[in-house]
Amino acid sequence: MQKVIFAALIGLIFGAGIAVSGMANPAKVLNFFDFAGTWDPSLALVMGSALAVTAIGYFFVLRRPAPIFGKAFHLPTSREIDLPLVAGSAIFGIGWGITGFCPGGSIPALGLGEPDAFIFVAAMIAGIMLARNARQFLNSRTPQTAR
Repeated sequence: MQKVIFAALIGLIFGAGIAVSGMANPAKVLNFFDFAGTWDPSLALVMGSALAVTAIGYFFVLRRPAPIFGKAFHLPTSREIDLPLVAGSAIFGIGWGITGFCPGGSIPALGLGEPDAFIFVAAMIAGIMLARNARQFLNSRTPQTAR
């Protein structure tokens, strides 16, 4: 129960930060990407601040032997830059630039009653399901190597 309470509290803090910073407002985000027009550099400060807080947090947290509510840290082990990583990053950036929503900002926007956020989240869920099914299909067609 304590784990659920802390997860909810962290989610509320994250959502409040997204809402206060303006990252749940698609117009503000789109203006950040509009270098030739109504460019709004304020989100660079938001992103830079988030990066600084995260770096400091990782520095202290990863000195612990394990998370408070877990047996081990679950960190990526691969440092390979491959096609799925590059393609996923490009799709993420294009989607963010077109809609003004990123997945992290769209969830708090639901709570703010943004009608476009509901459409974005539904499309995001559909895209996740489509990608998962495509990956399963491709993996089933790839011959397994002998062990």
